[in-house]
Parts: sequence; structure tokens; C-alpha cells
Amino acid sequence: MRARNWAVLAAATAFLSGCGYNDIQRGDETVKSAWSEVLNQYQRRADLVPNLVNTVKGFAAQEQQVLTQVTEARSRVGGIQATPELVNDEAAFRRFQEAQASMTSALSRLLLVAENYPQLKSDANFRDLQAQLEGTENRIAVARNRYIKAVQEYNVLIRQFPVNLTAMMFSYQVKANFSVENEKAISAPPSVDFSKQPAPAAAPKR
Repeated sequence: MRARNWAVLAAATAFLSGCGYNDIQRGDETVKSAWSEVLNQYQRRADLVPNLVNTVKGFAAQEQQVLTQVTEARSRVGGIQATPELVNDEAAFRRFQEAQASMTSALSRLLLVAENYPQLKSDANFRDLQAQLEGTENRIAVARNRYIKAVQEYNVLIRQFPVNLTAMMFSYQVKANFSVENEKAISAPPSVDFSKQPAPAAAPKR
């Protein structure tokens, strides 16, 4: 009886392996890992926003509209429960993507407004925050690209025969992916050149 059980187990293992079950598992874990890194980098960006807004407010309080837009965008991002399961819900994933795109756009407007305030541009705290934001945006772009590649490979895998039969048997579905009309523009980090110091004022004529 025990020998029969081992034989059944061996046959089942061989069947699952041959039908791509192990490949599905590896692909699924790769997607989860890539998604976790995307979330980590987006959270890093969100954590920078309060200090960035407060610093800008100290020099440009009159730019209330832009400051409010950034704060509201951060609130929308925080209102989405970004769980590992979100990648299995296309509608929820789209809302997450739209919220993050709104955050990117609001931050870009904030940095452009900062160009009008020489004292703000030369403030050491602001320059440090701007550098951290730019670095984080670059890491977001890298993490997104890795996720896109992982999901593409996973989705292709579970659509192939006979792996698609195994995926159907164990209820594995295609995963949502970043799909915007202009992915390059959305993922590009908001960058403003703060290396140029304001020109010194001309000496008064005597």
C-alpha cells in the first residue's frame, strides 16, 4: 500500500513538472518579488513628500494650489491598499497606476514652480530632498521595468499549451501590467536642473 502511495506521488510530481507547474510557481514568485520592489520604491517617494512640501511652503507659501495638488495626490496614493494580490485585479491595478501617475505629475509641477524661487533653489535641505526624489524616481523606473518583464514572461508562460491547462487547473490567471500610452513619459523622473545658481544682482550705478 505504501509503495502504491509513493508511486502515485511520483506520478503526480512528474505530471506537474512536465505540465509546467514548477515553472508557474517560479514565475509567480518572481512577479511577487518584482511587485514588492515597486511598492517599496513608491513608498520611499511618498515618504519624501511631506518634507518636500513643508520646505517649499517655507519659501513659496503663495503657491498653495500646487502644494495642495501634491498633498492630495499623496493622499490618493495612500488610500489604495497595495497588497500583493492587487496584481491579480486589473481594475484595482489601474487605479493604483493612475494614482501614482498623478503623484508624478504633481511633483513635476512642484519642481517647476521651485524654479521661480532662487532662495528655495539654493536651500541645502531642498536640494537634498530634490536629489533624493530624483534618485527614488530612477529606482522606481528600474523596479517598474523589472516588474513589466516578469509579468510579460509569466503571462506568456501560462497561456502556452500544455501549461495553460495546469494554470487553469490551479486557477492561475494572467496578471495586470503597467500599460500606458506613453510609458516612457510617465516613468521618466521629474528632473529640474538646480545646479545653476541665480545670477548676482547688478551693482547699482553711482
